[in-house]
Amino acid sequence: MSPSRKLADLQGLLGEMKRVLVCFSGGVDSSLMTRVARNVLGEDAVALTTVSPTNPDEDTAEAVELARQLRIEHVIVHANELEIPNYRENPIDRCYFCKSNLYEIATVEAARREIPWIIDGVNADDLADYRPGLRAAAERTIRHPLAEAALGKQEIRELSRVLGLRTFDRPASPCLSSRFPYGTAITLDGLARVSQGEKWLRAHGFRECRVRYYGGRARVEVPRDEIARLSASPLRDQLEAHLRSVGFTEVEIDPRGFRSGRLNEALRTT
Repeated sequence: MSPSRKLADLQGLLGEMKRVLVCFSGGVDSSLMTRVARNVLGEDAVALTTVSPTNPDEDTAEAVELARQLRIEHVIVHANELEIPNYRENPIDRCYFCKSNLYEIATVEAARREIPWIIDGVNADDLADYRPGLRAAAERTIRHPLAEAALGKQEIRELSRVLGLRTFDRPASPCLSSRFPYGTAITLDGLARVSQGEKWLRAHGFRECRVRYYGGRARVEVPRDEIARLSASPLRDQLEAHLRSVGFTEVEIDPRGFRSGRLNEALRTT
């Protein structure tokens, strides 16, 4: 089925729901979800974004700007996942606790407004990945219209481009806690180090990047074809100086290059 046909199916699903609250992060998937919901339902679509130390600042800024452009009512709720029991310890189902908190916030807001449906940006490809957050969604009957319409990541990017969303080619941007290997405690200081490191990399032209947190050691990932540029002087020296200034004591550039979800690979080998 073509992406345009799937888009029509998505529009039909939303029309049947009549009123929705969209969990809106500012990423590629939830941005398309918010755009289509606004187009179909008008003022009967409301967007909700949580702001926390685990979210990249750029994501929040993107969500605020897009909501303004779409003229959709935008609810912003401040949250701190580090206050959630079990989250800070960073178990393998950490995302369950995060999403459970998000969906609880959304459930309260939807009930206050008498909105019958809460939806998010989960897509069809996500259903085949390790996603503990899906369990939290099932517990609260959160719907995933993109997945219901069988839309995968590449189709979502294509439709985003066609609809004029500037997020269409935006790199994936999971929460900053995903930079911590499972079992490594998540702290405000560690989150700040990772955030500042990745901001530096993006400011120097590395759109896809990760600063993995190993206590005092930072493991930096950029695409393999960009490793040589980052490893050469003076950029390598500047990178090390910056990461040491924010609190890391050792800096390593991963020779395997960037790969999204790398820390989940350990789960498939145990």
